[in-house]
Amino acid sequence: MKRNGQVRFLTCIAIVLLLLLIVQTHAWAQDPLAKRITITLKNEPLKTALDKITNISGIKFTYNEQVASSNVKLSVSAKDSPLSTVLNDAFTGQPLQFSPLGAEIFIRFDPAKEKKPEAEPAANPAASQGKRTLSGTIKYASTGETIIAATLRVAGTNYATSSNEYGFYSITLPVGTHSISVNAVGTKSYKTTIDLNKNTSLNIALHDDLNELETVTITGNNDRRRVDNPQMGMERLSISETKNVPVLLGERDLIKTLQLLPGVKTSGEGSGGFFVRGGSADQNMILLDEAPVYNASHLLGFFSTFNSDAIKNVTLYKSGMPAQYGGGLSSVLDVKMNDGNNQKFGVSGGVGLIAARINVEGPIQKEKSSFLISARRTYADLFLKLSSDSNVKNSELYFYDVNLKANYILGDKDRLFISGYFGKDVLGADNVAGINWGNATATLRWNHVFSSKLFSNTSAIFSNYNYKIKSIDDESSLSLFSQIRDWNFKQDMQWYANDKNTLSFGLNSIYHTIKPGEVQATGNSGLLSQELQNRYSLENAVYASNTWKASNTLSFTYGLRVSAFSILGKGDYYTFDPEGNVTGTTSYESGEIVKTYVNLEPRIAAAIQLNNSTSIKASYVRNAQNLHLISNSNSSSPTDRWVASTNVIKPELSDQVSLGYYKNLGNDNYELTVETYYKTLQNQIDYRNGANIYTNQPIETQLLYGKGRAYGAEFLLKKKNGKLTGWIAYTISKTERKIDGINSNNWYNARQDRTHDISLVTMYQLSKKWSLSANWVFSTGNAVTFPNGKYKLLGHSYFYFSDRNADRMPSYHRLDLGATRLLKQTKKYSSELSFSLYNAYGRENAYRITFRDKETDPNRTEAVRTTLFRFVPSISYNFKF
Repeated sequence: MKRNGQVRFLTCIAIVLLLLLIVQTHAWAQDPLAKRITITLKNEPLKTALDKITNISGIKFTYNEQVASSNVKLSVSAKDSPLSTVLNDAFTGQPLQFSPLGAEIFIRFDPAKEKKPEAEPAANPAASQGKRTLSGTIKYASTGETIIAATLRVAGTNYATSSNEYGFYSITLPVGTHSISVNAVGTKSYKTTIDLNKNTSLNIALHDDLNELETVTITGNNDRRRVDNPQMGMERLSISETKNVPVLLGERDLIKTLQLLPGVKTSGEGSGGFFVRGGSADQNMILLDEAPVYNASHLLGFFSTFNSDAIKNVTLYKSGMPAQYGGGLSSVLDVKMNDGNNQKFGVSGGVGLIAARINVEGPIQKEKSSFLISARRTYADLFLKLSSDSNVKNSELYFYDVNLKANYILGDKDRLFISGYFGKDVLGADNVAGINWGNATATLRWNHVFSSKLFSNTSAIFSNYNYKIKSIDDESSLSLFSQIRDWNFKQDMQWYANDKNTLSFGLNSIYHTIKPGEVQATGNSGLLSQELQNRYSLENAVYASNTWKASNTLSFTYGLRVSAFSILGKGDYYTFDPEGNVTGTTSYESGEIVKTYVNLEPRIAAAIQLNNSTSIKASYVRNAQNLHLISNSNSSSPTDRWVASTNVIKPELSDQVSLGYYKNLGNDNYELTVETYYKTLQNQIDYRNGANIYTNQPIETQLLYGKGRAYGAEFLLKKKNGKLTGWIAYTISKTERKIDGINSNNWYNARQDRTHDISLVTMYQLSKKWSLSANWVFSTGNAVTFPNGKYKLLGHSYFYFSDRNADRMPSYHRLDLGATRLLKQTKKYSSELSFSLYNAYGRENAYRITFRDKETDPNRTEAVRTTLFRFVPSISYNFKF
């Protein structure tokens, strides 16, 4: 069966490659320079000649005023010849050159062909041969917010760059006059001409494109995808991409939107956890303004910790992670908060069925500094007060979170950012039982521009996650507390060495404190008060990488991250026999090094550009992970236990190779992405049969170790512009583990293994007032272990299990519908109503399946399906002024 599965997988890949060949053949046929025409020109002025070619061929030309007003005249005679041949013949002896620019052709003067006085090169050799650097910051004109990943291009050339995470850009160009264009999501294109004779600083402010914001719901990039960039396996989301996606209970959720992308799978109905390319939930490194977030969910996963009102940008790396990122095997989710409006004060927010939110921002000193305060709270607990049942009435069920940020422009070269997040969940029943958990982060960042080519970011970061469980009755009480706390220092540098090389290098140091569990018990609870030993560790890393543009069609990114994880005392560490019994104990003093793991993490990626809209990319990346989440459920829970690597628990390692095909279609209105991958994993952790993570024994007594593998193919077709926008995503994959002591030491399905995963997302701008949306999802059921027999003992039934994860939950599918009605929009105020219907056709998707004796015949067993949601409508009111 496994061989047949692999044959089917390889057959699928072969079909995909054949389709890509057909698409590529079609793309070559659409090359504007390949258009064949018949034309005769005799000493025609340049502009007139180009107009005649356009009338015959339908191909448009782009040029500046200098070209349009020139006295160049063209002559040519051609019969059924490619346009490239016609232009080559017509431009012979003329100081002109041409190159494709999307569906058009760009015409510019060629300085190398211009006739110049013989003495000029000798008199000024630097002017003809030298290069200079253009650098600066790109921001929104309306708010002063810096823009991430804005694209700057030099017309008629292959020179291009993007702004970094802080809006800074740098590009080295030949001395001379250049026409540049800058594009970003939701803004008008910025164009200007630069006379570059010296290193020049140019800060660029982009204006909102109000027409686009009215008609475009989702756009991956206002400009075409950077097919020449070696980076692959990356998905970047802006808030506009999540605005109209139907959501559960009216709360926009970035993670729920990410789960609609290929290679990203939800960990369960209503869950905030996600799996990326065969990895478990804890193998995703989640960062909020560079601070690690160890539990990114509210209300047991129904909502994420990220309030979209406070978020600027979200970037997900599924493979080929840049060398500055480490600590997660499967992915990096880098979330950046808004900086705050430094131009004017503004208030926005919304009220839904179960939650309300408010966002306030404005200048501290106009154009110099700004602040942001964003808060959200659910109020389901207020409805509980209306119940006549005292147990329900006195219960607690809510979460809240607060985002804070301030930034200061200290001068032309320095900027300071201070940001923080605090969130908490409270679930309780009449003060007798409950669970509280929450995250707190703080980040202090300093940006400094050493020169037009050297940019620095220095960060000091704090992160804390904890949970507390309590249970109280008349005769006893029990509480359990656990915590993970980090102190983190980072130094990142970017050196734009020249027009072909951009280097990134830096270091990172994190001091971890993990409190595995503190138990306080009274009365006859059957437990004793105890405090498990705190675990301390120091995680250091240095890295360097370079993006090298080897030619106009070939680019590389290569680098190395070196991580060192030191386990520190104070505490006892153990040795074990194969059955998990303790065989020895060694005690260490405070600060004493128990063991250090050093790992080399190389990364390399390459992009071959087939033409200006098509490329093939490949990458290899190794990642190491030193913190591990011990969980025995399909989705992450706030009570799951974090442990660090020990003398027995080794760092997890992954090696991933990826191959991808990228194509911009239909005048860049469509994007086609196809990626395949194969990943191997080492030092994977799973439970022994019958394990208990709350034992007072060392956690290692409950664990087994082994390896894993994951492979698959991902397809994404996205429509970016127009009234109808959206995407189709499909993933076919396989994820397996092989753990000594489980399933007779054979390969078995990992819990997150799902063969097929499909998402169809559409959004339609019906009118200026109404926008509609829908998404449909389908996935193979999760791998689970069902009982395959039972026995009776003293009148009770007990089930027994054999192969782990050998069964499947039923397939999952769901349709969500949404609509947004714009109520009012002026320059100073806007408001809207958002409607959504979750699970529109009422599919009873299985959240859990349990087994029990059948009431009418105890000798028979019946399966009981639990369903969470059917027909969940919601409405919310949003405003901004």
